[in-house]
Amino acid sequence: MKKAELVFIPTPGISHLVSTVEVAKLLVDRDERLSITFLIMKLRSDPKVDRFINSVSTACSRIRFIDLPKDEPDPNQPRKFFFSLIEAQIPHVKEEVSKLVTQYESSPDPPTLSGFVLDMFCTPMIDVANEFGVPSYIFLTSSAASLGLQFYVQALHDEQKVDPTEFKGSDAELVMPCLENPCPAKVLPSPMLNKEWLPLLLRQARRFRESKGIIINTFEELESHATDSFSKGNTPPAYPVGPILNLNRDGDGDEEPDKRKDIKQWLDDQPLSSVVYLCFGSMGSFGVDQVKEIACGLEQSGHRFLWSLRKPPPKGKMEFLPSDYTNPRDALPEGFLDRTAKIGKVIGWAPQTDILAHPSVGGFVSHCGWNSILESIWFGVPIATWPLYAEQQFNAFMLIVELGFGVEIKMDYRSEFNWDGNENIISAGEIERGVRCLMELGSEKVEKLKGLSGKSRKALENGGSSFTWLGRFIQDLVDHLS
Repeated sequence: MKKAELVFIPTPGISHLVSTVEVAKLLVDRDERLSITFLIMKLRSDPKVDRFINSVSTACSRIRFIDLPKDEPDPNQPRKFFFSLIEAQIPHVKEEVSKLVTQYESSPDPPTLSGFVLDMFCTPMIDVANEFGVPSYIFLTSSAASLGLQFYVQALHDEQKVDPTEFKGSDAELVMPCLENPCPAKVLPSPMLNKEWLPLLLRQARRFRESKGIIINTFEELESHATDSFSKGNTPPAYPVGPILNLNRDGDGDEEPDKRKDIKQWLDDQPLSSVVYLCFGSMGSFGVDQVKEIACGLEQSGHRFLWSLRKPPPKGKMEFLPSDYTNPRDALPEGFLDRTAKIGKVIGWAPQTDILAHPSVGGFVSHCGWNSILESIWFGVPIATWPLYAEQQFNAFMLIVELGFGVEIKMDYRSEFNWDGNENIISAGEIERGVRCLMELGSEKVEKLKGLSGKSRKALENGGSSFTWLGRFIQDLVDHLS
């Protein structure tokens, strides 16, 4: 094979970008004929994204980044904005790819444009790939089972004429090829139960079926039932190449060094496996009433804790991301910090992989984002589930029912992006019970998780399942070229 160039198009923001870049690194490290160009969409200037891109560009000469023009959000359409942003970038993507092809023509040893690798939300770009006569591949930052769920719901709607939004509030249980157990309708992702969002998800699943293959951030030993369900020939081939984690912390090495050091010192002083870590992801935050219940639940549990407490974004603004409190005392019950000073620490931003890797951490209360689940498996830290949005309720079901090593605080809790202060409240008693169950987990579940942790590491080694699937993806790319 001659040199081959892939164009990667991730969605805006740091969270999907990091794992997409990790896949790109795996590919260029594995095959010296490959080079990769990222086309970067930005909502606004983002120093974290810039830092990350700079660190990768410096370290790897065969991965480069091109910024696409910025688009300003329409404050009247916050829900639809994300999707309209991606469609608005189609002409810019065409222009940049045309420039690349022109550059190849004047190069003495040019690569061949070999395909697009698209984030799961960038499926409109399949049309651009088709115009250039190259295949499209999808990179899925969520689980193989969630992909199976999407195909199942789309087939249910398109072939059996069932309206999935009718499952909202129902006790129905759904039997789907990607799961070993029936799935309760109450854990279906909110967008699938919403008449406004459902058409977008159905369109996305139909477009997934048009791709040449789907690269998934999972590993076969974790989701063998789901990955096997894609081998029947009625979906594109799936390539489980994970777990893909940014363990070197590229791009945030110089962020908050004092906070990082302070957290490490505090953890160093705690006994082995004694600390429960609470963190709800880059978009997770709660109103004051729920914060007080968490505080009371932690205090009553008597367990040591490290709590990443974030301030909700202001209501009615085009801001999705929480921020750190200037003074956490403002949100916490009076005297809480003084009473728990010996056993607990409340922080804002959290260096999550550092924390999960620390031997004094024995449990993780999590929003069940897929990245967080993969990190907890890698480090062998058990999870108590508290999902908030997107497909996290489904992930919580997978952890507890399919994989059998999670603890349930709540499996069907929901707190959507359009946060309006009217949140469901989980009581201090439920939180206390969940924390106690998590920190006093039976040895059988702990051993099961340790075994899976070992398998997650082996999967990436030479000869491991994910190593083999990555090789198969490169081979299929080459075969398509020839």
